Amino acid sequence: MRCLVLHLHCLVLLEAKCLTVVFSPLKMALTLVSILIVAIPVAYCYPTAFQDLEELGKNRTSIKFLAVGDWGGMPYPPYVTAVQKATAREMSKVAEQMGADFVLALGDNFYYRGVDSVDSPRFKNTFESVYTAKSLKVPWYVLAGNHDHAGNVKAQIEYSKKSDRWKFPAYYYELNFHIPNTGKTLTIIMLDTIMLCGNSDDYVDEKPRGPLSAVDANRQLTWLQERLARSTADFLLVAGHYPVWSVSEHGPTECLLQRLHPLLNKYKATAYLCGHDHNLQYIEETGVGYVVSGAGNFLDPDVRHWNHVPKGSVKFFTGQASTLGGFVHAEVTENKMILTYFQAKGTSLYRTVLSQRSFE
Repeated sequence: MRCLVLHLHCLVLLEAKCLTVVFSPLKMALTLVSILIVAIPVAYCYPTAFQDLEELGKNRTSIKFLAVGDWGGMPYPPYVTAVQKATAREMSKVAEQMGADFVLALGDNFYYRGVDSVDSPRFKNTFESVYTAKSLKVPWYVLAGNHDHAGNVKAQIEYSKKSDRWKFPAYYYELNFHIPNTGKTLTIIMLDTIMLCGNSDDYVDEKPRGPLSAVDANRQLTWLQERLARSTADFLLVAGHYPVWSVSEHGPTECLLQRLHPLLNKYKATAYLCGHDHNLQYIEETGVGYVVSGAGNFLDPDVRHWNHVPKGSVKFFTGQASTLGGFVHAEVTENKMILTYFQAKGTSLYRTVLSQRSFE
């Protein structure tokens, strides 16, 4: 929805068309109304909603966040893994020392079959009781992974009403932020790649076979294209669960290469963030950074798809058990985005810098 003017105009013309045969005088009146509506100033377009980040200091000139995927514990006691606990501890330290205004939770929030209801004990056992540090008591912006779709995703969305920090307003949604004291903006578009491409079976390494509902998939894709086309953000991020590019077990997602990849290039996205493969990767291709951060609960050193990504595009990879887990810290400043990859055992592994979007 680009603008109230455009949609009202379309609505009026549609009504006029439908009523042409019987009510020609009404057609004339509706046409006049449509002309008047078109003359309404652009100021009546829907404004972009911006998120309020609490407790940003007056001297702050950046936004900072963590990105972690595939962090969803286990469905039986103690409901967490050693990797998840180690990663949670290091996330809390990095958030305290470097700062984190929010966390992007990149899917597979609850292994192996999501949750069954908003009252599921998994919310406490695998989330609330694990990420307990004060530095992680910030908004968690959540999207769904394939394991979440094996359960009740609506229950995860509803949990937003029960938790102060769990923010999951819809299957897909947009976040907009003012970078403090800079005049610059950051937009993050959160996708449901399972709704877009279909579910997959990790146990047989099945690729997504197509969406459950083509109507829902196309609706999301249309929404995404409209959001990308209208974005004037200085930094434009897109996040989903499935990777576009990956060198690991699941490899590139063909559906996303066909449907999402061209849009990321066309609209000059800064980066695409995802999980699904249980490791840390940074791949750079045609000016877009591809961040795989799926080491929140398991680790996988598999590189079977190393030759299935563009030659020379892989800048960083680790899935070694010795890292104990991992995640990404991002800082978005006035003119650049700094990505730092951390291992759970306490040191940074890789750092890269992305430039703000150019509209030339």
